[in-house]
Amino acid sequence: MNWMNKRVLVIGAGLSGQAAVQKLQRLGAEVFLTDSKTLEQLAGVEELGLDQAHLLLGGVPELIGIKPVLVVLSPGVSPKLPLVQEAISQNVTVWSEVELAMVDCPGLCVGITGTNGKTTTTTLIGELAKRTGRPTVVAGNIGVALSGQVKGLGEDSIVVAELSSFQLEFIDKLRVHVAILLNITPDHLDRHGTLEEYLRVKARVFENQTATDLAILNWDDPLVRDLGPKLKSRVLYFSPTSFLQDGISLWHDEIVYSEKEKRTMIPIISRKDLHLRGAHNLENVMAAAAAARAFGLSWTEIAEGLSEFKGVEHREEIVGTFEGILFVNDSKGTNTDAATKALLAFEEPLVLIAGGKNKGLDFHDFMKVVRVKVKSLILLGLAADEMEKAARDEGVQTIIRATTFEDGVEKAIGEAIPGDVVLLSPACTSWDMFKSYEERGELFKELVRRHYSKPI
Repeated sequence: MNWMNKRVLVIGAGLSGQAAVQKLQRLGAEVFLTDSKTLEQLAGVEELGLDQAHLLLGGVPELIGIKPVLVVLSPGVSPKLPLVQEAISQNVTVWSEVELAMVDCPGLCVGITGTNGKTTTTTLIGELAKRTGRPTVVAGNIGVALSGQVKGLGEDSIVVAELSSFQLEFIDKLRVHVAILLNITPDHLDRHGTLEEYLRVKARVFENQTATDLAILNWDDPLVRDLGPKLKSRVLYFSPTSFLQDGISLWHDEIVYSEKEKRTMIPIISRKDLHLRGAHNLENVMAAAAAARAFGLSWTEIAEGLSEFKGVEHREEIVGTFEGILFVNDSKGTNTDAATKALLAFEEPLVLIAGGKNKGLDFHDFMKVVRVKVKSLILLGLAADEMEKAARDEGVQTIIRATTFEDGVEKAIGEAIPGDVVLLSPACTSWDMFKSYEERGELFKELVRRHYSKPI
């Protein structure tokens, strides 16, 4: 498409929206930017150089006055927004920001989606991709807008993109050459409505693949496994629980790659040589290994990269051991499945800090695990009442309410004794108290370190 002087409306003026504006400006489009927030509430917008006629903040603009040929949505913008629905009803093309980002990028695209493990897997694949020596970009839902990263990339580049369901909702021709679906559990039902719709949106990552592309699927997740026969691309499964004659799986404590037709089984790396804890991280490692093999690394090079990887910030991040108590920051555990996996990663007695803003999830199954794994449950935030009810329904014995996040951390420290783990894994978003899970995790780390730096 020739973008010169074409009118495009970008909805959402956060990082993704701003990156989309800058890309469209480079392409020569006439760009309008709107957001319900005011200029004073938004950082960085003034630097875009948009005049008052093109910067439509603090309200909802009239679509008829703009007459855009394209609407670009930031990930946080709901498709139920009347302005978006109006554009759809008038047959205006609506794109996610990631569609715009990749529209002219000739590099190899690796896309990672799923309910949990995306950021760990994306970061790990990015580290492995850098070992090829090819120009590598790691962006998307990981906190770096894709549109701002792909400028000037050539055919030899590798784009490693974490893709959320919000970003996949309005793709069009986005082709993901190596697409990974890690798992599907209920999440974002307040936006997608049903698990079936959530899965449908996630599976769009495979939509524009061809027979030469690769889909990497979790054999252990029936919803994911059943997609395999329906895809146009080659399919490679991974499983940390079942030995696969074709795919990547565990053979005793060794991660191996098997090909039934060739009657081969290649050892990749021993489980004990990984820094990442928990069975769920085996999924992430196996998926990353499959992707790295697809873009040309040898199994030896992959093993070296896997053995050196120590995880990502805010995902089961070790804060430190103080007076014999291990503190772990899993602020990115924003749903019940992620928090459950964090609980199962530890054998030690746990003091759990949980709560925040619920995303339409039921807490009862989560509390069954809490009853078994957690000695003291500290609850805070908007979801605390709902979580406490579920906890009592499931027989959790020690439930402590906190009035603030700071109060919650202090109460958790007070409950812990040497040999325990204090784990922040909220099973909720941070949006009732914080701007992001990152801000929540940083405060947790600061409060822990501040507490133990006090003079005795």
